[in-house]
Amino acid sequence: MKQRIITALILAPLVVWGIFSLPLTWFLGFVTGITLIGTWEWTQFTLDRSRMLAMIPPVVVIAGSLFAIPSDVLSLNQVDTSHLVLLGIGFSWWLIASCLAMTYPKSSSLWEHSNVLRHLFGILTLLPFLWSIVILRGQGYYLDPYYGSKLVLFVCLIVWAADSGAYFAGKSFGKRKMAPNVSPNKTIEGLIGGIIAALVVAWGSSVMFDIQFTSYVSMAIITLATVVISVLGDLVESMFKRVSKIKDSSNIIPGHGGVLDRVDSLTAAFPVFALLYLIF
Repeated sequence: MKQRIITALILAPLVVWGIFSLPLTWFLGFVTGITLIGTWEWTQFTLDRSRMLAMIPPVVVIAGSLFAIPSDVLSLNQVDTSHLVLLGIGFSWWLIASCLAMTYPKSSSLWEHSNVLRHLFGILTLLPFLWSIVILRGQGYYLDPYYGSKLVLFVCLIVWAADSGAYFAGKSFGKRKMAPNVSPNKTIEGLIGGIIAALVVAWGSSVMFDIQFTSYVSMAIITLATVVISVLGDLVESMFKRVSKIKDSSNIIPGHGGVLDRVDSLTAAFPVFALLYLIF
């Protein structure tokens, strides 16, 4: 636990610094790097004999997206059609993935023997994650260069609040299991505690950062959807690790495991939040 806390105290300020200080091009490169590390960790979930060969399909897709999808400030502010399509794909994937996790182990028979689907699931998890962060980072740039950074941090804060709230509520009141076959420690009571904590943080952060929602009701609905899907996103990665008989995605982050272990909730939260925020 001590190592975990020390690592978090070092990484958290660095993440915040990167969100606010890196120019958009450098920020895109930074998030792409994180995504590629996550992709490398995902190769453990595939059935390929060589992890290097398993990297080829996702790297080709990610590289292709960097050329095909506009990433300049003007396009990000106007939200290109390709942006909405990608976010819509990500949103749809997390609805499907959540159903797979909640119905595990029955659902595993649909995909566990298909290497194509394992690769596809990895791309659907990480590609929308990459672009949703970049799209949010570019929002409102001409009016306030830091507005997009505030949006990115806002999503991080509500997910972190939900994780903390769920942990303490689950420890104190947890009785009814959400998905015992995937993650025995997650409870309905923990989820409710996480939602309450996230809503409080969302309200405070939106006021502090002057984040624009059409109404407080809209903010609450978007936050609720984001938090619920983030919790389910955590379950989805747990499902893949359980099928692949892996405890942690890697040991790259001392005390925390791998990149996927730290961003599993965020991979689900960012595409969902970005799509709902841009539409509503």
